[in-house]
Order: sequence, then C-alpha cells, then structure tokens
Amino acid sequence: MPLPLIPGSALSADDEAALADLYRRGTPANTLRAWESDLAYIAAWKQAVFGRPLAWPEDETVALRFILHHAEDLTEATGPARDAAEALIAQGLRRALTPPAPSTLDRRIASWRAFHRMRNLPSPFAAPLVQQARQKARKALARPRTPKSPRPVTREVLTALLASCDDSRRGIRDRAMLTLAFASGGRRRSEVTGLDLADVDLRPFKTRGLIWLRLLETKTTGKGDAPRLPLKGPAARALVHWIETAELSGGPLFRPVSRSDRVLNRRLAPDALRVILRHRLALAGLPEDFATPHGLRAGFLTQAALDGAPLAAAMALSLHRSAIQAQRYYADVEISANPATDLLGE
Repeated sequence: MPLPLIPGSALSADDEAALADLYRRGTPANTLRAWESDLAYIAAWKQAVFGRPLAWPEDETVALRFILHHAEDLTEATGPARDAAEALIAQGLRRALTPPAPSTLDRRIASWRAFHRMRNLPSPFAAPLVQQARQKARKALARPRTPKSPRPVTREVLTALLASCDDSRRGIRDRAMLTLAFASGGRRRSEVTGLDLADVDLRPFKTRGLIWLRLLETKTTGKGDAPRLPLKGPAARALVHWIETAELSGGPLFRPVSRSDRVLNRRLAPDALRVILRHRLALAGLPEDFATPHGLRAGFLTQAALDGAPLAAAMALSLHRSAIQAQRYYADVEISANPATDLLGE
C-alpha cells in the first residue's frame, strides 16, 4: 500500500515520487510496516463505519468516532461500533471485540497524524475535544503493565537451552544465535536475523577472543550512528564456529538449515528467533511459552542486575535510551534482595 504523501496537485509527479522514495529510505523498515498496517486498518474502519474512504485532512468527527469505537468493550454491545469491529475481524484486521491496548490505540493515532504531516495537513487529533477524548480513553483503558516475555532468559535458562544444541549445523547455528542475542546486550529478533557477515569484524578474535558487531539499524539508532558492540567468550566462539561450519564468505549471517542439515543461501525470516527459541525450550524440557525472544533482552538486563553490573554499563550494550525503562529490571532484582523481605526469618 503506498504511503499517503502530498497529492500530485501540490507537487510534480517526479517530486512526489522522489519524496515517497525519501520517506522509505529514511524510515526504519519496522516503522514502514507499522504505518502500512495502520493505514490499512484505519481505511477499513472508516469504510465500515461511514461507507467512505479516508479524507485528507480528515474530519474531527471521524477522529472522535475512532477513539470512541476503540474505548469500550464491544462484547455485549450492539450498534455501529460492534458492526464495524466484526467487519474488521472478518477481514483479519482486528482480533477481538475487546478494546485494544492503549499502546495500540496510541500507535494507530500516531500513524494517522503522521499521514497528515506527510501531506502537510493539520491533524484532526489536535482539536481540543479530540485530545481530551484521547486522554480519557487512555485512562479508561489503562491496565497493569505486562512484560513482553513471560520470563527473562537468564544465564541458568540459557545454559539449559544451549545444552539442547548438538553438533549439527542447525545446532551450531542455534547456539550462535542464542548466545549472540543474549551476550551482545539482549538483541531484538529483527536485529539478529538482519545481520550480514559484513557486519562482523573477526580481526581481533585470534589475538583477543573478541568480535565486533555492527548494527546498521535498531529501534533506537539509525544507519547514521550504527553502534559497534563487543562479543566475547562463549558467544564469540560459538559465532566463529558457525561461520566456519557454514563456510560463509558473505551475505546473511544466519541462514536456514535444511532437513538434510545443509545451509541454504538465503536469510532467515525475521520471526525465526521465536521459532528457534520455542524449539529449544521444548528440547530443554520447558514449556514452549516459557519465554519469548524478548526474554533474551530481559534476561540480559536481569542477569546484569543479579551480577551487580552498573546500570549504565548494561545500557551501553542493550542500547536502551530510557534509564527508567532499563531500571525496571534492576528494580525487580533489588527489591527481591531487600533485607526487609526477610523480617520473619527463614
């Protein structure tokens, strides 16, 4: 679906095409996917409710109705909001009649506002009444914060997962992926599968046992400030073993392995780490839903707190921008070790 940029009447066809290309090149791939998903959802919702396509700029009444339709549980409701929700569910754009999480509603509104900025138009969500309704909806939908992973994958859990990795190419690859994701600061799954061999500097390995990883794009950094992260110890050795076993000379770092244990010449899917983690959890005798890939990120910070590593040092690897967000993992560890929790003794 094309991005809703400034219409052709404001720019020449060449300028509009150049602007669209600039947006795509200058916007992270994950953001582009979210924008396109949100645009499809918003357009389908308006069609279901008003029987019309999106307008630019959109009317404040439409923006207000969007908030109202997503600020209540429609399970027992009747009327236009319920009808629209069922239409979206039938199209695979909505999961249930219950209201979306506040973060989901906020993201869709943020996308809609971004679409207006792309067209150099005022957003209907800037209207005072719409802003107030959005604030009230956020409070009405507030729910306790739930972690992205049921449990952190700490060193103990990771050791159990690695014990399930045999000496097949698949096992060697999985060991390298899991240790890299954990030891390099708790990398996100797209960051792991997005690595190329060119992003790995092996030159210091023979003399220092050190590897440098270059992350061209993360959730908090862009190509202009691509960070270099160190990888040492078992994680560095596991990665070198994979590179040598797979006989990589370029291209994607992590690749599919066939049933006959042959390394294929293409990149793993962005969701591959989730599949691999579930498989290794089952082999380790743990429930497949014990943790998600974000558990590797949470596990890195939790283990850093358990080992007494300074928060700033952990954040230098995890690349968290917000100390408040990273501190949550430390706070959970610190409060469990608080002497006041042992006032009744053993």
